[in-house]
Amino acid sequence: MSYKVPVDDINFNLKVMGLLEQIQALSAYEEISDDLVDAIIEENSRLVEEEIAPLNVVGDQDLPSCEQGEVSLSKGFKEALALFAEGGWQSLAHGPEFGGQGFPKLISTVLFENLNAANMAFALCPILTDGCIEAINQAGTEEQKQLYIPPMVEGRWTGTMNLTEPQAGSDLALLKSRAVRQDDGSYRISGQKIFITWGEHNASENIIHLVLARTPDAPAGVKGISLFVVPKFLVNEDGSLGKRNDVVCASLEHKLGIHGSPTAVMVFGDNQGEVGEGAIGYLIGEENDGLRHMFVMMNEARFAIGLQGTAISERALQMAWAYAQERLQGNAVEGGHRDTVAINQHPDVRRMLMTIKSLTEGSRATALYAASCADLAKHHEDSEQRAHYQAIYEYLVPIVKGFATEMAQEATSLALQVHGGMGYIEETGVAQLYRDARILPIYEGTTAIQANDIIGRKTMRDEGAVAKYFVAEILETASRLAAHQHADLKFIGKALQAAAESYAKVVDSILSLGAERAMRQVFTASVSYLMLAGYMHTGWQLARQALVAAELDNGNNKIATALFYAAQILPRVDALAHAVFDSEQCVRSFEGIDFDA
Repeated sequence: MSYKVPVDDINFNLKVMGLLEQIQALSAYEEISDDLVDAIIEENSRLVEEEIAPLNVVGDQDLPSCEQGEVSLSKGFKEALALFAEGGWQSLAHGPEFGGQGFPKLISTVLFENLNAANMAFALCPILTDGCIEAINQAGTEEQKQLYIPPMVEGRWTGTMNLTEPQAGSDLALLKSRAVRQDDGSYRISGQKIFITWGEHNASENIIHLVLARTPDAPAGVKGISLFVVPKFLVNEDGSLGKRNDVVCASLEHKLGIHGSPTAVMVFGDNQGEVGEGAIGYLIGEENDGLRHMFVMMNEARFAIGLQGTAISERALQMAWAYAQERLQGNAVEGGHRDTVAINQHPDVRRMLMTIKSLTEGSRATALYAASCADLAKHHEDSEQRAHYQAIYEYLVPIVKGFATEMAQEATSLALQVHGGMGYIEETGVAQLYRDARILPIYEGTTAIQANDIIGRKTMRDEGAVAKYFVAEILETASRLAAHQHADLKFIGKALQAAAESYAKVVDSILSLGAERAMRQVFTASVSYLMLAGYMHTGWQLARQALVAAELDNGNNKIATALFYAAQILPRVDALAHAVFDSEQCVRSFEGIDFDA
């Protein structure tokens, strides 16, 4: 089936929940009217539904190819990327000083979810370009900004992130690529990078690679990593393109999913360009400070990948929902007649559909809430409020990335299950979503890395201040629900309160373990804590929506979704809390196993 942008749910978040109004109150965005947002979403919907979504299955079957270092994209991708650029979509959230349109992150989050749901492999190119723009803008010189950012904002050039090497995945301390300073201030870069998304292709005039490498006298470990911009074609002072740099695609990876995205093995300094041996690169920031600057790009990418989890779950929901309406199988469980019914009449199929629906809508609400906090952190008039919202956003990023991408595994799996045996057949399309989703908890920092971030940097470091702030907010929502005359809202409030109390106890437990320096217990419990926080925040957002929906004439859909989640999904919080509390026993269990056997 074809993909449709979930406009109603988007508008519920933006307008009914007041996220857009909150952003419009900022002086930076006072010209962002409701009508303008409606027009942008309408045009974005037309683009992704008519032009981008039909290429999803094309990219899965007609794979990019590499011949003598040159990569040809799947059929239609080059033309679609040109349409994306011509429509100004790459420029949407970037500053006017570089030719951007200056829209808030809240709006770009909506539009990039739509793009990812339509075609996740395609969307990876503009996602990485955005990250490249942000990294250069944050750490580059004024000359570098003016030289590299405007063409990327226009969509004429694209950007990549080059971190991983064969021996250095998540542990970048093992990185070996070298950068040797030249007399003119440039560097000669040599080494091999793997898993480089959209590392080479034929759809842009130039590709700007951000590359991590070491100078010869750099200290060992992550403290000796520097960041360089390495263009595919050198850029002259007037912005025109010069010689072909010494960077080439050696091959493309053969992957489980996201086939339409060319994932390249990139070789720097193999004397295959027009500049002699060694790719010419230019330092971004200071030597040995590259990882800090690259994290700007990585954090942007992590939020974006979390959004991919929501997006692919939305696509899976639409496919499962439509199939369940059409597929006739079995009789009604109540009996009394022998007519075959659509499978959406069966209780367990409804349970699966509602699981996908509630997780998807809840994770979307969490991501949009986080995006609005990022906008407030950047533009609020009060400095204390800016710091407050920045802390909230930073706490939510590993939840958006870690939880939403793990949630997508369940959502796409359940969508396949709804299809039954037909789901296992590639022609139905749902199997592609299942395969494509599997990379999400892995790249841009695995689930464990996100969990270590939220438990170490975002909870123990501030003594649980942000987590406790959220507990108080969730309990306040639960109190309002419990006081409501609507029986379903009372139930949601009771479930939310119980989950929030478990959340609070878990935060206290983690802080206690940290104080005792029981680090193995802390980090054994980290993924449980991350998932607990994900279920908690998803449930909170759905509960908030139910509370607002109770005042609407057509709010039953939101109340029903929150009710299902409170009854069937929110109890997972308590189970995960017990996993955290019993982390000592988990660590002891490891001691009884010979992992080297």
